[in-house]
Amino acid sequence: MLKTLALLTLTGLFAGAQYDEPLRPQFHFSPQTNWTNDPNGLVWFDGEYHLFYQYNPQGDTWGHMSWGHAVSPDLLHWQELPVALPEENGVMIFTGSTVVDEHNTSGFCTDGKPCLVAIYTGHTPKSGSGSALQTQNLAWSNDRGRTWAKFAANPVLDLKMADFRDPHVFWHAASRRWIMAVALPNEHKVLFYGAPDLRHWSKLSEFGPAGAPAGQSAGQWAGQWECPTLVELPVDGSPTRTRFVLKIGLNPGALQGGSGEQYFVGTFDGTKFTNDNKEATTLWTDYGKDCYCALVFNGLPKTQVPVMLGWMNNWQYAGKVPTAPWRGQMTLPRQLGLKTTPAGLRLIQQPAAGLSSLRGERFGWTGQNLQELNTALKAKSGTGYELQSTFTLGDATKVEWKLLSSATGWTTVGYDKTKGELYIDRTKSGNTGFHKDFPGSVTAPLNVPATGILKLRIVVDRSTLEVFAQDGLVAMTDLTYPPVGASNIELIADGPAPRRTEVELWPLTSAWRR
Repeated sequence: MLKTLALLTLTGLFAGAQYDEPLRPQFHFSPQTNWTNDPNGLVWFDGEYHLFYQYNPQGDTWGHMSWGHAVSPDLLHWQELPVALPEENGVMIFTGSTVVDEHNTSGFCTDGKPCLVAIYTGHTPKSGSGSALQTQNLAWSNDRGRTWAKFAANPVLDLKMADFRDPHVFWHAASRRWIMAVALPNEHKVLFYGAPDLRHWSKLSEFGPAGAPAGQSAGQWAGQWECPTLVELPVDGSPTRTRFVLKIGLNPGALQGGSGEQYFVGTFDGTKFTNDNKEATTLWTDYGKDCYCALVFNGLPKTQVPVMLGWMNNWQYAGKVPTAPWRGQMTLPRQLGLKTTPAGLRLIQQPAAGLSSLRGERFGWTGQNLQELNTALKAKSGTGYELQSTFTLGDATKVEWKLLSSATGWTTVGYDKTKGELYIDRTKSGNTGFHKDFPGSVTAPLNVPATGILKLRIVVDRSTLEVFAQDGLVAMTDLTYPPVGASNIELIADGPAPRRTEVELWPLTSAWRR
């Protein structure tokens, strides 16, 4: 017997929302109110991008985990909908996937049309002397995700374990079956399962431990593994040459402390993922503090490049960030690919192409006199913009942008040629005292080529900062909580100025204002 979820109609609930609080991002998704963390069930279906996300309907701290829901035609303008999958009978709805069941393999679709099927972790907390339990479960929708029914025979996968979560599911055409990648967090493994119908799963293989070690002893691995994602990506833009990337969340023990993501490049034959690199090779998805559990969209047209979206926060301080009435937001959607480098294939990320639709009037400048540039930038201050800069470094050893700047605080994005490091420094960024792990500087290794050309693309959105260097070869994501009125932009060189500096700046309009 099917149990249909009774969802309250929330007509008018979001109609009056202004989404304009001082620290509210204007073109990154955040819920109107309350807590959010991981994105869930990202899928494109019937002209809409669906963003489900870990959500607490009852407050702005973690708890009562359910799937919030929003839809968008373009990955920028989001409409928040009622909760899709609420906590029920003490079972929380943890992270998972949504797929488009084109051929009704599940038997859930009606009227000969495709339907949406969600595969999620059900989390039963520890009670009394009993242990916690995590299982994999199904729900489906035949009305474009507006209402959902849970499968009466749930769970469809149960290992009787307290930590067994975050299924990523996709259709593997070559083997004609659904593939699930799901984490054993404490064992630092990803298990792969296959199913013809989303209901009956058979174990295929496992991967791990590998990558980031917690210490020097063999076999010791950092944190817990979470939110595995397996995606096939084009290499150097080729439609015919591809490789698989297995991306895994790590908490704690990530490069910059707290939570972060590592990835592995390799092959997947429909049964097993094989790593191209040595077991100890550690590759980081993002070198900032605040990008975690990013997922890729299922169901995208074959002509569209893969797109990823992550949670912009860090478990070290996520429950303390000074925002209200919401707490938590998503990164920009990012287009993904792989690039050949001397060290091997590396992930590249760039903001999805639609971001340019929010651009206002362009400011452009080329030259060497940075005082002249900074004078011109005084009239271009702001808290939401895209800043692209190309430096021919010459004898310059350090260049840095002071952003969201005032007399009392600023955030710095810079490059140190001597150290070969890109960095973000939010030590003096404004409100940093809410948690000891928030202030400080983070770095990413980056060696500028022999041409001496450094490319930076920076997107600022009130309290968020995303940096993409060398056409997306390095990504860094950080939250920042600037002083009231901090909006100046300034470029500084330590020592000689770059031989040539090219700057383009666009203000970005709010996606919440129609």
